[in-house]
Amino acid sequence: MNNNQSDKRAPVLAWFKSSYSGTGGGECVEVALAPGSVHVRDSKSSPGPILRVAAESWGSFVYFASGREDVTL
Repeated sequence: MNNNQSDKRAPVLAWFKSSYSGTGGGECVEVALAPGSVHVRDSKSSPGPILRVAAESWGSFVYFASGREDVTL
């Protein structure tokens, strides 16, 4: 059988969790890096939804979340 559809399987990703997450397993996210993007998921639901953002956008988010920049919306 010849199927002309492209392979739409998700890439195999290496997930990691922040060392600040602790061992309680409460409010943790896992992150995986891919070429040009960052994938984020809930560590309590690894088969659940995955958020994919552009690497540049992720960098901006982390910088903002660190409290180093005053951003007025």
